Amino acid sequence: MTAGRAQGPLPVVPECHDDVCITCSDTAVAVTIVALLADDLAIVDTGAGQEEVSVALVTAAVGDTILVHAREAIAVVGG
Repeated sequence: MTAGRAQGPLPVVPECHDDVCITCSDTAVAVTIVALLADDLAIVDTGAGQEEVSVALVTAAVGDTILVHAREAIAVVGG
């Protein structure tokens, strides 16, 4: 027996499909960073206006396109 892990089969984890997130049934949106702020925040251009989002999980710069889900940047696109 391995310390810290119970014996038995691993749990089945659902997979995302059809561009839909299993955990929340929502999709990420591509936006462009127009300004970086303090506290790992950024102002982004959504195409319909500007919004403030967190960039704490990614390394991005002004001008980068990022994927944002629930106001959290989850990936830098291209580059």
